[in-house]
Amino acid sequence: MATDIVVPDIGDFADVEVIEVLISAGDQVEAEESILTLESDKATMEIPSPSSGTVTEVKVAVGDRISVGDLVALMDVADSGEVQPAAAEETKPEPTAAPVPVAPAPAAKAAPAAQRLPGEKEQKPAPAPAEPPKRITSGKAHASPAVRQFARKLGVDITTVEGSGPKGRVTKADIQNHVKQVVAAQDKAAASTGSAIPAIPEIDFSKFGKTETVELGRIKKLSGNHLKRAWLNIPHVTQFDEADITEMEAFRKENKAEAEKMGIKMTFMPFLMRACAKALKEMPEFNSSLTADAEHLVMKSYVNIGIAVDTPNGLMVPVIRDVDKKGIYDLAAELMELSGRARDGQLGAEDMQGGCFSISSLGGIGGVQFTPIVNAPEVAILGVSRAAMKPVWNGAEFEPRLIMPFSLSYDHRVVDGAQGVRFTTYINKLLSDIRRLLL
Repeated sequence: MATDIVVPDIGDFADVEVIEVLISAGDQVEAEESILTLESDKATMEIPSPSSGTVTEVKVAVGDRISVGDLVALMDVADSGEVQPAAAEETKPEPTAAPVPVAPAPAAKAAPAAQRLPGEKEQKPAPAPAEPPKRITSGKAHASPAVRQFARKLGVDITTVEGSGPKGRVTKADIQNHVKQVVAAQDKAAASTGSAIPAIPEIDFSKFGKTETVELGRIKKLSGNHLKRAWLNIPHVTQFDEADITEMEAFRKENKAEAEKMGIKMTFMPFLMRACAKALKEMPEFNSSLTADAEHLVMKSYVNIGIAVDTPNGLMVPVIRDVDKKGIYDLAAELMELSGRARDGQLGAEDMQGGCFSISSLGGIGGVQFTPIVNAPEVAILGVSRAAMKPVWNGAEFEPRLIMPFSLSYDHRVVDGAQGVRFTTYINKLLSDIRRLLL
């Protein structure tokens, strides 16, 4: 028997907007199954079907405004018996908060395969971020009004949720599990690809004037990708300090001529390397690396230090091994040999592997302070700036002293602030008193 489906008594509401149409022509509908969702400025409500049957025609669409008694659909009723109105309690509006959508992670542009540093393991391609389900406003899902309201509060399109209840009915637990799965997929994609960080928009600079595009050097491409990964994955903290190197510089100059007779260029770096080696032995947390799951520390008994070298092709970091077992002259000779090969482009993969700690010195160029990026998988790096003569109060008067500013960047997952200060303070003491360094 054909019958009209009209808006039942919905209380003191009129001209209410239709926000969801849950039926379409040809659908089989059970009695009390939701067929429309209405939303006023005060509440959201479900409109149930008064009878079981087949929908022959839908008379409303999303965005329409309807009131009590308005025709919403035509239906062939399965039972020719009297049509029973919906229970009053099923149509009472329930106040609800505005939907808060579960935002998808922004999609990142496809990037070319990352180039690897010598000896670095190949990275597996990252999975694409999970694509959120498209919203459907005219589909059908079996769920109670309370479950539908719960889904709207979480911003979930209930038509995309698979029901686990009787006859595929969607339950509250199904909604919760759906949200957990979407969030977990987004977190995994963001962690592996960095897609949570919006890309810098591409700009046509030629519209502002004449331009020329020059390919980035191979070394800069490799080091750039490595530094980007380190910056994104390591929570950096940088500690600043100054060291009085007046006596050390005097000692270096006194031995400079003797070193030259041996064919060795005596710079400040070997002294700095010795100081760092002693500090790493004293504070082994700085001579460690996190495991891949970030749950354990790999403690190293050897002390290998990487030295950043400025080359015509870009920054390179050759590694000097067993620094704690070598003297100043030995370190100076090895540093001179490795730096020369780095500038000539003759370093092998083995020359840049196995570092425990890195030093980046800009003292020969200038600057006051800077914040170096930790050279993962190491957990700390020392940055050195140009030393300068400064007046220092000695308790009775000011006297000129050679003061060297330096900075320590470290992985805050491994090193806390107190440890960072202890490390820089220890380095300061070693550099300020040459006797401590030579012990």
